[in-house]
Amino acid sequence: MNTVRMLLVLLLVAMLSGCGYNAIQQQDEAVKAQWSEVLNQYQRRADLVPNLVNTVKGYAAHEEKVFSDVTEARSRVGSIQINADDAQSLAKFQAAQGQLGGALSRLMAVSENYPNLKADGLFQNLQAQLEGTENRITVARNRYIQAVQQYNTLLRTFPNNLTAKMFGYQVKPNFTVDNEKAISTAPTVDFGTSAPTSPAPAASAH
Repeated sequence: MNTVRMLLVLLLVAMLSGCGYNAIQQQDEAVKAQWSEVLNQYQRRADLVPNLVNTVKGYAAHEEKVFSDVTEARSRVGSIQINADDAQSLAKFQAAQGQLGGALSRLMAVSENYPNLKADGLFQNLQAQLEGTENRITVARNRYIQAVQQYNTLLRTFPNNLTAKMFGYQVKPNFTVDNEKAISTAPTVDFGTSAPTSPAPAASAH
């Protein structure tokens, strides 16, 4: 009797493997891992905000609108309960992160009007950290996009599509096409040595 059960289990495993079940599991875990890295890098950016605001405030206390915009944008990001498998939730998360990225770009642009701030060692260090974090966000987002594309392609391919339907797996939403150009290159947070003639436009960082 035990031998029969073992044979049935082995047969079931072979059937699941042949119909793509294991591949779906592996790809699903890969997507989850990449999403965790996206969240990790966005959190890294959010963690820089308080120190950045306080440092700039020390030299440009009257730039209250810029400070409040950054603080409010960070608060919105922190309040979102994100479900990456839900298209509306992902879009809301993406929009909030874009608002924070734009607010941070305006905050960094303020430094152009304050030479002493630009020369401050702490500010320079924070600026370098922010630039590095934006690069990491770009890499993490691109890897997540690729992982989701691979997962969705797998689910749409026969016979995997039958297995996915049987076990309730569905294609995952992704970052919108409208923002793919914006994420292909990391936003510039180092504005150089010459002051711009007009305020820098808000950059979309995702």
